[in-house]
Amino acid sequence: MEVVNALGRRKAAVARVFVSEGQGKITINKRDLEVYFPSSILQYIVKQPLNKLGVADKYDIRVNLDGGGYKGQAEALRLAIARALVKINPEDKPTLKAEGFMTRDAREVERKKPGQPKARKHFQFSKR
Repeated sequence: MEVVNALGRRKAAVARVFVSEGQGKITINKRDLEVYFPSSILQYIVKQPLNKLGVADKYDIRVNLDGGGYKGQAEALRLAIARALVKINPEDKPTLKAEGFMTRDAREVERKKPGQPKARKHFQFSKR
């Protein structure tokens, strides 16, 4: 099997994934998964598509992660892994889609408007 690549995005985070056959090692920005995401919840989010298909120890995954916060990065990585797994085996798509791993969450931060403290918050109005 050759290297399969895929892209995942969430908020400001971008994850580029390179999947090859191996023993289940996940390397993010040249660091181990457990070092990059110390939180077990985030590790669980990243591994969800692999665990759902039962292929967690079948593929080695190399990741370039950029932008966003840790939660957005973990969810971007989950989407990228799911997309790569579908490229490898298209029959897995309905299973992953049913769990919501194939859906790009398009919600972005709304921009701040001039004359306001935040995107939608307004300064207190004073008539006099």
